[in-house]
Amino acid sequence: MIRQITSNPWPLAGLILAQAACAGFFVWDVILDSGELTGLFPINVHFVIEAGAVLGLIAGIAVEIRVLLRLLARKAHLERQVTMAQSALHDVIEAHFEAWGLTAAEADVAWFTVKGLSIAEISQMRGSAEGTVKSHLNAIYRKADVTNRGALLALLIDDLMDGTRPEAPAAA
Repeated sequence: MIRQITSNPWPLAGLILAQAACAGFFVWDVILDSGELTGLFPINVHFVIEAGAVLGLIAGIAVEIRVLLRLLARKAHLERQVTMAQSALHDVIEAHFEAWGLTAAEADVAWFTVKGLSIAEISQMRGSAEGTVKSHLNAIYRKADVTNRGALLALLIDDLMDGTRPEAPAAA
């Protein structure tokens, strides 16, 4: 439900507007009813209940508006965090590729591998033979000191979870 509200807040905003219109009607009715009162005693129970209902409706509208605004602010905050995390993930993986001394072609293949593409898909994307992609993968695995795709991904994920960032390779 919350995901639906944050992805499309307009139905809830429409509901709040409808409630506000109803509240306006009831406030008007209470004001008209108050003119008919001759005094405070005896207390008109119907008037008191109606006035309490109007106050409750207005309070409910205020709470709904506040909740909606908080949800939208939270959504914006989370979207900013995801964008920052994506950028940080990219930077960390790039730092690993740099530390391993991958060539541009190897880094390209490594990115496609991290994204989960098969050897055939990588060769098609790069316009190269599958053998060339396999050769690049073997070089990547050797430089990263792993034996296969799963170990490569595990190494990157473990380093991301630990928050470690490899040092840049020493200048030759």
